[in-house]
Amino acid sequence: MLLSATISQLMPNLIMKIPLQRTQKKPLNLAPYLFLFPALFLLGITVFLPAIQAFSLSFTEYNYDITQPPQWVGLANFQRLLKDEVFWTTLSNTILYLIGVVPILIFFPLVLAILVNNKLKGISWFRLAFYIPVVISMVVAGIAWKALYSANGLFNQILQELGLGEGIPWLTSPDLAIWSVMLVTIWKGLGYYMVIYLAGLQGISPELYEAAAIDGSDGWIKHLDITIPLMRPYLLLVGVISSISATKVFEEVYIMTQGGPLNRSKTIVYYVYERAFQDLDINYACTIGLVLFLIILILSVINLKISKNPTL
Repeated sequence: MLLSATISQLMPNLIMKIPLQRTQKKPLNLAPYLFLFPALFLLGITVFLPAIQAFSLSFTEYNYDITQPPQWVGLANFQRLLKDEVFWTTLSNTILYLIGVVPILIFFPLVLAILVNNKLKGISWFRLAFYIPVVISMVVAGIAWKALYSANGLFNQILQELGLGEGIPWLTSPDLAIWSVMLVTIWKGLGYYMVIYLAGLQGISPELYEAAAIDGSDGWIKHLDITIPLMRPYLLLVGVISSISATKVFEEVYIMTQGGPLNRSKTIVYYVYERAFQDLDINYACTIGLVLFLIILILSVINLKISKNPTL
């Protein structure tokens, strides 16, 4: 009886201390979705919907009769792609572009950023000088470099003055054309990636370099011990951006060589443009574009895996 009386006295206090669960659901806040809707709508009609249509067109054949819908052909366009020698040439040119451009755009902008990160008088002018190519239109840059590469251009005139021959066919030689175009891409991108690295360098505490100097790590060695490990996220970011940009190069090729000579400077994107807008072979161009999308996706996944692995 005594136990029952004690429990009966304590129960009201215990019940008062137990928090009551909220039975009413929190109303959905639609304000963020309303703000996102205009951007999502524009992305939908300008990016996602065309991408879906391009994907579907790669499995069809279109006979240019607007009164007839595209005919489903399955994997016929992909079988045609495997036998297309020009496609394999453009694919090898694109891979060569990646190998020739990306490592340089990862390493040299970092060196430039380290140099212009020093607190010297007038250093802002050097930063401006390195960044000027970024703000120049690629059309203007391509026309200017094409004039420099011409037979009577500045480069060949300098070689003639130095007695090194009559000149070099920079854009007309099958072996040199793509390398000449690569140089323009590198020149145009150095300042852009330098700014990315510069933002990362200014976030590194000077005390780390002072501590490294005490331990005997000074000069360029300190950058191997401190700068490069701390700049790893920026290195990966530049690697991703430069890789995607190298696979999508178009303006330089269109202005300077138009894929020649003998398709030796023709890239995948230029081949897509050629088949779609010059030959009006829309379905085959969509097939090539799908392959390009898969290449970019693979590069992005590889870079993502590397960024998540701290041992690399």
